[in-house]
Amino acid sequence: MKLGILTDSTCDLPGHLLASYDIQVVPAILVIDGQSHQDGLDISREEFYTRLPAMRSAPTTAMPSLGDFSAAMQRLFDRGCTDILALHAAEALTGIINGSRLAAADFGEQVAVYDSGSLSLGLGFQVLAAAEAAADGAGMDEALAAAREVRARTTIRAVLDTLEYVRRSGRVPGAVASLGSLLRIKPFIELEEGQVRAIGVVRTARQATEKVFGGLRGLGELKQLAILHTNAEARARGLLDRLMGAGRMSLPREILIVNVTPAIGAHVGPNGLGFAAVTK
Repeated sequence: MKLGILTDSTCDLPGHLLASYDIQVVPAILVIDGQSHQDGLDISREEFYTRLPAMRSAPTTAMPSLGDFSAAMQRLFDRGCTDILALHAAEALTGIINGSRLAAADFGEQVAVYDSGSLSLGLGFQVLAAAEAAADGAGMDEALAAAREVRARTTIRAVLDTLEYVRRSGRVPGAVASLGSLLRIKPFIELEEGQVRAIGVVRTARQATEKVFGGLRGLGELKQLAILHTNAEARARGLLDRLMGAGRMSLPREILIVNVTPAIGAHVGPNGLGFAAVTK
């Protein structure tokens, strides 16, 4: 028995980890000024965020085609996999998982589809846990249990630079929409079990960094950590330097710095800063 792992481009896992575990990624669809782009393939993250403020209309996202999912699953079977575990972005936030379910139906019980309840590395760390288990010979149930165990210990938070992009996207979560038209504030949000909630607000970039830093310090010992940003790498690296010099923090040996994929960035805008962390 050989278990294959499949996910979508909102997982934000770096290419070297995807390649190491032969994780198949189905790209979300990004629609910019009426033209469709495959997330992560047709436009770079840096180019997207640079162009975003001047775009004539708000970019939107769409579900990959049924054929995209079926082809990714078939590639894994062609490589000798006997079963596939597909882990996807939170169903409460995107319809991506529905396409995977429809494609999986053609393969019967050989493919299981799982809602991670998260996005970015909140999903990515679950995918990685399942892939590591599969590499060690685990079956479907064991790999899924490994993902769920990571899910229970994951925190994902971010400070958005503005509410403008969530307003433009038309996907303002209820908890964030309660902040109304105060577009000059920077909301501090948390994603938990597919639900986005506002947990505070700040007014300056300095205060935003303090919020993220304080949120990390309050988590205790960390097994995995990704510092997330939307084209704000200098701020992300500054936060990492501060964490490394803070002392009295147990940090993982490898800390990822990730420019969040445009399929997510289209809804949150540039200059955001956050983290996905898995506690020990």
